[in-house]
Amino acid sequence: MTTTTTPADALLGLLDIEQLEVDLFRGIGGGGETTTRIFGGHVIAQALMAAYRTVPDRLCHSLHAYFIRPGDPAIPVIYQVDRARDGGSFTTRRVVAIQHGKQIFNMAASFHVTEEGWSWQHPMKDVGAPEDWPSRDELRQGAVDRIPEKYRSDFLRERPIELREVAPRDFFEPAITDDRNQLWFRMQAARGQSPQMQHCLLAYASDMNLLGSSLRPHGLTWFQGKVMTASLDHAMWFHAPIEFADWHLYDLDAPWTGGGRGFNRGAIYAHDGQLVASVAQEGLMRPLHKD
Repeated sequence: MTTTTTPADALLGLLDIEQLEVDLFRGIGGGGETTTRIFGGHVIAQALMAAYRTVPDRLCHSLHAYFIRPGDPAIPVIYQVDRARDGGSFTTRRVVAIQHGKQIFNMAASFHVTEEGWSWQHPMKDVGAPEDWPSRDELRQGAVDRIPEKYRSDFLRERPIELREVAPRDFFEPAITDDRNQLWFRMQAARGQSPQMQHCLLAYASDMNLLGSSLRPHGLTWFQGKVMTASLDHAMWFHAPIEFADWHLYDLDAPWTGGGRGFNRGAIYAHDGQLVASVAQEGLMRPLHKD
């Protein structure tokens, strides 16, 4: 009997990184979002998992990372963890990701014991239910005739994260619009996974559509061939327990662009309105001039 592996199952496997030595781990490249280079969220998630393998008793509350070189999806990534500090309430780790003998990414992450304290948050916006909006697959099926044939199979392939944009834009002729935007996302295969894996999966998904917020006021998308983009850094704060099998709202904005860069922010809410994470990222957005 043949068992079919879904993209979500494959992602869970990619995050089950291999331990090579004390504080040294290996993660498989590839990934579910891109095929030409390793998706940024993939490296964040594997680096966080490597850090978690050295912190058994507390959960991450924040991480700060830099993307240094594009990741090669054809070879594994080596993750080297530095145990910077083990304190009474907080634990700090630094993680360096290496390919071809060079750093491609580094990250600092902090872990905190569970404590009680004051509680307050911004409320979640009312943007309708996930079912009110078309799925990513439906949107791509509707635009596939405008994609060069050699790219169509990659454009349509199944991905691990289910995503529904609120008021999606045209891929090729987007209107100039406000930077504020929202999407619903989830991965049903996350059901029953550990709190550590839930963090890693949400970290993976947090890199999706984030940089695109800074393209919106300029009437740009990745499909026009007018802009070169790349994530430069990524910061994330975890606020509450996560069950990523359920729908979450990603509320995004980009308060500034300039100098070939765009600054993007995101707030991630559980379906019941609880703020579970916050994200910030600066990205490259360099004009491409065609001859």
